[in-house]
Amino acid sequence: MTNLPTTTPDNLPAEKITSYRERGFVHIPGILTPEEAAHFYEVALAFSKEPRSHVHGGNIFTQLVNVWQESEGMRALTLHRNIGAIAAKLAGTPLRLWHDQILIKQPHNNAATEFHQDQPYWPHANCPHPISAWVALCDVPVEKGCMTFLPGSQKRTELPAQNFGDDKSLFAIAPDLTWSERITVPLRAGDCTFHHGRCAHMATPNFTDDPRVAHIIIFMHTDTTYNGAPHIVTDPLGLSVGDRLDGDTFPAV
Repeated sequence: MTNLPTTTPDNLPAEKITSYRERGFVHIPGILTPEEAAHFYEVALAFSKEPRSHVHGGNIFTQLVNVWQESEGMRALTLHRNIGAIAAKLAGTPLRLWHDQILIKQPHNNAATEFHQDQPYWPHANCPHPISAWVALCDVPVEKGCMTFLPGSQKRTELPAQNFGDDKSLFAIAPDLTWSERITVPLRAGDCTFHHGRCAHMATPNFTDDPRVAHIIIFMHTDTTYNGAPHIVTDPLGLSVGDRLDGDTFPAV
């Protein structure tokens, strides 16, 4: 891992920041070196094969949440300074880690992750600028499960939670979005897309013979508070409505 990433906080182009804030997502090439991506790919796959009681995602994907708390290898990726610092520049606000997750689309899973916004799933108040880093740990062409975004949909802050297993869910709630532009972003290993927590997105099925492995690091505003809704991350913490999501569980970037 001697090479340097292509994109760092110091050379992040201003137009990338502008594009993110206008469209709600942005493609950042080479946020990891190829060597780092290959290393974390192996770490993530090995971690996913360890026995555990909580694996989510059903037939759409394998989802492993808060792996940074269990795996030193994945912790190094979740707390990677390059990723957190770029997220903060894009959001233009101080951030904390909300949680991370390994998302694996198994070979020939034949299930799309349908269009949805992320933030309605989260028990957050006072969080206007949530941002997720979707880091490709292998090449992700369209046929392997890459992301498609609806530009500008982050402005739709009033929508309730959608069902990412139902291709009609988002568009039944917001029919006007049916006619939105759709931008598909294939990624090379080590590339990343950042998207706002309200930017609607989907991912295609994985039609290939190999697993699609991505690591997602989700950040929230430092003043985010708990709104009382159930969530796997906050359920064990004994929080009361209005408590700040801070401390060691939600470290500052």
